[in-house]
Formats: sequence, structure tokens, C-alpha cells
Amino acid sequence: MASSTNNHLTFLVLLFLFLLQKSPSLATHLSIDGLLPFAPKHVTIFNKLTTRGTLVAHCMNKETDLGIRKLPSGGSFAFRFHVNLRRTTTYNCTFEWPGNRVTFDIFRADRDDSERSPFGVCRECIWYIYEPAPCREKRDGTHSICFSWD
Repeated sequence: MASSTNNHLTFLVLLFLFLLQKSPSLATHLSIDGLLPFAPKHVTIFNKLTTRGTLVAHCMNKETDLGIRKLPSGGSFAFRFHVNLRRTTTYNCTFEWPGNRVTFDIFRADRDDSERSPFGVCRECIWYIYEPAPCREKRDGTHSICFSWD
């Protein structure tokens, strides 16, 4: 009898998580910036090169290749996804502009979706790409957080 109860409970938990993953609006109302599994994320990348050159971005994770994007000065592109259950989701981007090619993990669950991270949790992860560093906007309106290129 206990085995049947455990199976039902497991089924209900998996069904809830599946529905949460398939319904971004439900996930938004039920989660506080990534505290639940499959937390919805929205990453936006802005070309802020001071040379005003075109930024070529190629972002991907283990399962998804977002393709090559050419961003004119001030241009942007965005993508949405859900953090996986193990909270190991990572999106890596290669950025190129005349005379430069750099890489950076534009989203890492341990950095961008962890309460223990000194950088805070972001649901809307807004990135500005400058020549010296990629910088993530802070939600509280204070200075952006800039990181080193990988």
C-alpha cells in the first residue's frame, strides 16, 4: 500500500513540475526569482562596444545552439529558457568584433540563479557587452556588475 502512495505522490510532483515548466505565466506567479525548479529566465544581450562596431554573438548550451547573431551598435537579442532541475544550466557565448574574439558564460545557474551567489538571482538577466568586460545590470538600480572574460 505504501508503494502505491509513493507512486501517486511521485506522479503528482512530476506532473506539477511538468506543468510549471510548460506554463511560464504560472511559473512567474509561483516562483520568486528562481527558487523553484524550472524557474523561467530571460537573457538580453546589448552591444555597447565603445568603437560602435558590430558585435557577433554565438550562444549555446549543451542542448541548444541559438545561432550566430550580428548586433549593430546599440542592438540586442534575447532568449528565454528554464533552469533545469539539477540547476546546472549554463549558456556560453562567443563574442567577436574587429580584432577580438572572447568567450563568456552569459548564464550560469550557480552564479545567476543561486541565493548563495554574491551576484544575486536574476530572472531578467540583462547584459551589456563592452570591450573590457561583460556587465550584468543590477535590479536595484545600482552599478552593473562587470566580470572578466573567460
